[in-house]
Amino acid sequence: MSGCAFCGIVAGRLASYRVAEDEHAVAFLDIAPAGTGHTLVVPRAHVRDIWDISEAAHAQVARMVHEVAALLNDVLAPDGLNVVHSSGEAAWQEVFHFHVHVVPRWRGDDLRLMWDPAPASAEDLARTWERLTAR
Repeated sequence: MSGCAFCGIVAGRLASYRVAEDEHAVAFLDIAPAGTGHTLVVPRAHVRDIWDISEAAHAQVARMVHEVAALLNDVLAPDGLNVVHSSGEAAWQEVFHFHVHVVPRWRGDDLRLMWDPAPASAEDLARTWERLTAR
């Protein structure tokens, strides 16, 4: 897709620091990392978001995420790892080519939760459950 930075990286037209790749997906270091080793995993084919990617392509990306997580664990030995995907502007997606962030974490790093975890009321949970299971 013309104008897509990740398509440019996949095609080799744009520079990147690739850490893994196969016939379905490419993994490269994020140029604006949350921390050391922050890696992006993208499908080779351009798809916009979670609603655009096929189940098969999503599984291929997930396999690469698993491979990258093992690589980061073996080489960097983090205390933990976040795997994050965002679809849509409201979810902070900035590059509209499906991608997964694989972010090594260390105790004491300055990353914070994306939300304030507070218990939901039983009524709110029940209403949402009813909507989701009414189909």
